[in-house]
Amino acid sequence: MAENFKRTLVTCALPYANGPIHIGHLAGVYVPADIYVRYLRLRGKEVLYVCGSDEHGVPITIKARQLGCSPQDIVDKYHNIIKDSFKALGINFDVYGRTSSKIHAQTASEFFKRLYDSGKFITRESEQYYDPEAKTFLADRYIVGTCPKCGSEGAYGDQCEKCGSTLSPEELINPKSKLSGAQPIKKKTTHWYLPLDRDEQWLRQWILEGHKEWRTNVYGQVKSWLDSGLQPRAVTRDLDWGVPVPVEGAEGKVLYVWFDAPIGYISNTKELLPDSWEKWWKSPDTKLVHFIGKDNIVFHCIVFPSMLKAYGDGFILPENVPANEFLNLEGDKISTSRNWAVWAHEYVQDFPGKEDALRYVLTANAPETKDNDFSWKDFQTRNNSELVAVFGNFVNRAVVLTHKYFGGKVPPVGTLQDIDRAALAEVPALKASLERNIETYHFREALKDAMGIARVGNKYISDTEPWKVAKEDMERTATILNVSLQLCAHLAVAFEPFTPFACARLRKMLDCNPSWDSISELGILEEGHQIGAAELLFTKVEDDQIEAQLAKLAASKAEHLAAEAAAAPVEPQKEEVTFEQFQAMDIRTATVLEAEKVPKTDKLLKLTIDTGIDRRTIVSGIAQYYSPEDMVGKQICILANLKPRMIKGIESKGMILMAAQKDGKMRFITPQEVVDNGAQVG
Repeated sequence: MAENFKRTLVTCALPYANGPIHIGHLAGVYVPADIYVRYLRLRGKEVLYVCGSDEHGVPITIKARQLGCSPQDIVDKYHNIIKDSFKALGINFDVYGRTSSKIHAQTASEFFKRLYDSGKFITRESEQYYDPEAKTFLADRYIVGTCPKCGSEGAYGDQCEKCGSTLSPEELINPKSKLSGAQPIKKKTTHWYLPLDRDEQWLRQWILEGHKEWRTNVYGQVKSWLDSGLQPRAVTRDLDWGVPVPVEGAEGKVLYVWFDAPIGYISNTKELLPDSWEKWWKSPDTKLVHFIGKDNIVFHCIVFPSMLKAYGDGFILPENVPANEFLNLEGDKISTSRNWAVWAHEYVQDFPGKEDALRYVLTANAPETKDNDFSWKDFQTRNNSELVAVFGNFVNRAVVLTHKYFGGKVPPVGTLQDIDRAALAEVPALKASLERNIETYHFREALKDAMGIARVGNKYISDTEPWKVAKEDMERTATILNVSLQLCAHLAVAFEPFTPFACARLRKMLDCNPSWDSISELGILEEGHQIGAAELLFTKVEDDQIEAQLAKLAASKAEHLAAEAAAAPVEPQKEEVTFEQFQAMDIRTATVLEAEKVPKTDKLLKLTIDTGIDRRTIVSGIAQYYSPEDMVGKQICILANLKPRMIKGIESKGMILMAAQKDGKMRFITPQEVVDNGAQVG
């Protein structure tokens, strides 16, 4: 960490108050930020830790309409759920504010007005989607339709959650308003824009030349945006929920949420420190660090800095923006709409006393430079084989044996042997690596360093076997346990950023509060110091707990698939046909004898079938649903008298009868019982 800074201001992306937070949020933003803040405070640094709820924007209004209540009702509910979840997991902000607060409205309005009065904005008239029945402009999320990429129904105007594609409303097939179901129309409206193109030159110099130390994923995304050329970005929207635009002629318009939300960092600081907030935002002695997810990189590295620069008045710019990638769950993308998530407030209820376990696993699997995956089996394994079997086991043996042989008092160190010196010698290097990794935002590696100290201790006490030595040599036993207890004290400090609850229990057991600088020192615990009773730092996660979580996820998936199928439209009935027209179709049973993929195609299978009349070839577009091995021996129904046609140079004589399901998958129409080939269906 640069020595020229006197203090550090740490901000975390403001979570949307339209639902609870899940493990993706925790792994991406809040756990790494908390590790960093706890470390700085252990080092005696002056730190301010700022966050709060983002309570404006379309997701909140959508949620309110779904539940038939006001947006304020929604944000009041979820603000408290989110705040309580953070507290339960040991994430303790100095201030956790709200963008619906009075002080935020004043701050955001003043910010906009200053840029407006100084001519920093441009105005543009554009055509935007409008609901003619609800008589309101529609944000992208209020427009739904069929995804042009995967064909899924219910894709939003900005994204298809089925395939993950980024979309625009213009790309949707059969777009409809979520408010009324009406087809949106284009209508002219005027908005204010921040001309980011004017900032390209200084942004390039500041980031691409001045911050090459930023994470590759952050630096690369910013470079891509700059290389593509920045465009003016609207700072206002036609909505009825948010901070009203504070100028004449802006009735019915609010500040766009991306402009509104980052100002929340400033207004929250003002709320906490009304008389001294400026030293945190305008002093060159302050280091500003934004912790965010990758979907917020452009706003915190390009847009918000451009806003601060346009405002002037000495606002500092971020020194680093350690953004994480996304965390998946059991191999699938976390999705709030599909309830495919592990919710923080539910976790603390289901796993009381295991808050540290979640922090530990999310750090060990942190998606620091690429997407990563959380699985319940891995969670169980890491808890049981690392926290319980290494860290917890070592501490428990050291404390229990000290009580057994020395009445709970730290025994004299005596004469150190090579094995003692070797164990202690490993700690300084691990401490130095831990410091370096945290200060460069490599929290996964820092956790390995901390666990490295625990592994040193666990191996040391296993190799020296004080429970055996005590039978013959109490002086040697005293030395072993003294060294072990010193290592326990080191762990109470090294693990504090990662597992604060366990470290609080460990400090209580040792009856001491060691400083960061005391890590690797031998005499943290003086001879004769009375330690407390042994207490388990961690407990095992049992199989039935994991099975319950997997069952919960399976139920969520089944419920979503059922709802998706129920919501999918059924094709309308085709035009009537006469009985004679139906009789003209010769539908028969047949058995597949051979099957192979048609070369240079993805969807076609070449099938050789026994129709009872003859052996013939049919080419069918079913390769995406069935492999050749699936088809051999399968009894099917075919339209036998369909006029043959050439497909990819193969004569296809007939068509297989298939049923198209609501989810888009195709299934065979097959006899319920095996019948003779050639039997007529009718």
